[in-house]
Amino acid sequence: MKMKDKILGEERRSLLLDRLINAEEPITGGELATLANVSRQVIVQDISLLKAKNHPIMATSQGYVYLNKEANEQKLHERIIACSHNPERTEEELTILVDHGVFIKDVIVEHPVYGDLTASIMVGNRNDVKEFMKKINQHNAAYLSQLTEGLHLHTLQADTSEKLDLACEELSKAGFLVKE
Repeated sequence: MKMKDKILGEERRSLLLDRLINAEEPITGGELATLANVSRQVIVQDISLLKAKNHPIMATSQGYVYLNKEANEQKLHERIIACSHNPERTEEELTILVDHGVFIKDVIVEHPVYGDLTASIMVGNRNDVKEFMKKINQHNAAYLSQLTEGLHLHTLQADTSEKLDLACEELSKAGFLVKE
């Protein structure tokens, strides 16, 4: 539903917020820009303003998502793991995790100047993995782990700790997991 005229300020942010809250899947900045008849940069600024008002909006590789409070209240098991590999093995790493029912929330690297850098991945199934890899390739984007010669952390979530255990066991067998 494209708006005919530009929507200004608070009204536009209210429209964006409503759309994000009710969305079943991530919405790209381009889609939001088309909806509000503004530039993508205006959307980025609007999202920043909404985040500043404590709206739980996250930018993912698939688009913007409003973090559903009900979903966040589910009893999920979370674990941070340390991995190391070259960029060519990224898809393999992510696929092992999602095949075990694990959701990859983010990637974290330690930068010598900026400290910890965290980027949302938000990948939970093979289709998400394919889309993530497609975007990396389309944009010829560098992986954060390239800043640290392949060393990186992932925050993982699953509905049981057993899923996390099995996924980590397979990552270890495949040579991805950094041993303590």
